[in-house]
Amino acid sequence: MKTLDINTWNRKQHFEHFSKLKDPYFGVTIPFDVSKAYAYAKVNNVSFFGVYLHACMTAINAIENFKYRIVDDAIQICDTIHASATIIRSDKTFGFSFINYDTDLNVFLSNLSAEKRRIENSHDLFPPVNANNCIHCSALPWVNFSGHKEPTSGAVESVPKLAFAKAIKDNDQLMMNVAISVNHALVDGYHIGLFSELFQEQLNK
Repeated sequence: MKTLDINTWNRKQHFEHFSKLKDPYFGVTIPFDVSKAYAYAKVNNVSFFGVYLHACMTAINAIENFKYRIVDDAIQICDTIHASATIIRSDKTFGFSFINYDTDLNVFLSNLSAEKRRIENSHDLFPPVNANNCIHCSALPWVNFSGHKEPTSGAVESVPKLAFAKAIKDNDQLMMNVAISVNHALVDGYHIGLFSELFQEQLNK
């Protein structure tokens, strides 16, 4: 893990400005076409959630600003970003997971399955891994939301937060709204635009 030199960063003033705000996060909700991802999951009998989450993580890992984390007033650059998703249990409670990212979809799906088993067989809210080299995300497949607000702790946070809505049929497409919330001290609208393009590209594979 490297440390970013803030003094030579072209976003130094942006970082200093937004870091002073009580809530430096901003969020948008974006519709994505998940038709091909859903078809792939059904044909191959694998988790649809796992397929689109892997596409999301591939896009996240391709954009450096999404790898920045604020630690003790410094900015660390993570090597790899993993997924910390909420996973529901059979009793309808949930646990936080830590799903190791891998470029190989099958390896990632195996990691996801292992976390599902761990959470189902425990009452723990938090995973054994306590790290910020991840995104926080939740799937809400029961509702087709068009807006979303994430809880915040009030402490300095820098982990991106995502939420995936119910997939809805729209003519010949299956569309899914995705809310993404990021710390503006580290990420701008431009980077959200890059993420949107790359995520859709991965979903179309």
